[in-house]
Amino acid sequence: MSPESVITEEMRNMIGHVWGPTAYEVEKGWIKKLAEAIDDPNPLFSDEAYAKKTRFGGIVAPPSFFAALRQDEGGNWVQTVKCSLNKGAMNGGNDVEYYKPIRPGDVITVTDKLLNIAEKETKKGTMLFFSFEKTLTNQKGEVVAKARNTGIRY
Repeated sequence: MSPESVITEEMRNMIGHVWGPTAYEVEKGWIKKLAEAIDDPNPLFSDEAYAKKTRFGGIVAPPSFFAALRQDEGGNWVQTVKCSLNKGAMNGGNDVEYYKPIRPGDVITVTDKLLNIAEKETKKGTMLFFSFEKTLTNQKGEVVAKARNTGIRY
């Protein structure tokens, strides 16, 4: 890295760091409320009788449910780590892979891992891109989803 890099030694030392775990017990009412909030009428998320007849055998959470299961320490670190870039921070995008459905009664454990930090010059000036991987695991030790997220500091 050049001497002018805004990536500090503290930041470099955090690459590979894992925050969490944070655990959530998933309730049927929580799933139904999210489906209502996003105006998703799919009965798989709210109608027990219907859901029992499907390949899932019961109510499951909508795919976007993972976003409610947060591990905020990594994102908070991006916003508060000492850095010469102090104009702001924002989400640079998400990519999610789903492996197993999330069901009522599941206990989902969430961890965040800092994968990389990249510095880029843009029309707006220098920006830092923090790449994270969020892993969601159920009480059986099964990974239910992995989400990759980019946090941007400018």
